[in-house]
Amino acid sequence: MSRALQVNDREKTATRLLNSSARNSYDPEVDIDWTAPLAEDKPYIPFRRSSLYGTHLWDRLSHEQRIELTKHEFASIASNGVWFEVLLMQMLLKEFYNCDPRTAHAQYALTEIGDECRHSTMFAKAVDRVGAPAYGPLPLLHLGGRVLPAVLRGPSAYASILVAEEILDRFQRDQMHDENVQPLVRMVNRIHVLEEARHVTFAREEVVRRMAECGAAERAYHQYCTALVAYCICLSLINPHVYQAVGLRPREAFRVAWANPNFQDTLHWCGEKIMAFLEEVGLVGRPGMRWWKKAHLIR
Repeated sequence: MSRALQVNDREKTATRLLNSSARNSYDPEVDIDWTAPLAEDKPYIPFRRSSLYGTHLWDRLSHEQRIELTKHEFASIASNGVWFEVLLMQMLLKEFYNCDPRTAHAQYALTEIGDECRHSTMFAKAVDRVGAPAYGPLPLLHLGGRVLPAVLRGPSAYASILVAEEILDRFQRDQMHDENVQPLVRMVNRIHVLEEARHVTFAREEVVRRMAECGAAERAYHQYCTALVAYCICLSLINPHVYQAVGLRPREAFRVAWANPNFQDTLHWCGEKIMAFLEEVGLVGRPGMRWWKKAHLIR
């Protein structure tokens, strides 16, 4: 495809997404009832998606402790969601900085940044409302997050965004209609899923365009970077400190969780859609295979 056709195609996509954003956007401050009481008997994520489900540590927990664990796991995922969104916004701002602001492509980048600001606020308010800490990533991953926006570029930058967004998307779609899950969590998930669909379209099309321009060496570089970031994303989802909330030792429980076939299945399931796409566009290859397998996104 010629450069002119690529630009025209990019503008058409961005214009369509801008129109969709104008028609279908949410304000969490208005669209979520933050004063509604929490349901004491409902988990914050489905039990089967808990990192310890099916292990000997899970068997030791009472029903109330299991609900409490899911609350803290939700808080970990949501606060890491804020971290993901902030990194994403930094990368999009870099993208906008080098764009002609008159283009629909640049304007949609700003629109997505606005969406992500609201999502970050929504996740932060949700963690506060359920009464759990904002766990965020472990210190080493947090430090790595300071470097990522500076070193990630091209297709691996957009692919890394996609991995974070689509893993969360699959996880949230599974529970936004599940009446056994806390109503507040379901509403947070619903808003995020509906708006992220536009962001996924934007990023996927950018990956396809930019991978078409890569030579063999660049392709290997982007394969490695995408896989390494994907591993960090999966590793960060459940902060080990969540297990203290139910009287478990963080290091032991974290080891058990990562060796848990049920949790490994959940990670693999969350990544099915994005992994199929990344493989199709050539971003899954030998340079990053070790990290894909450690993340349980490839077996």
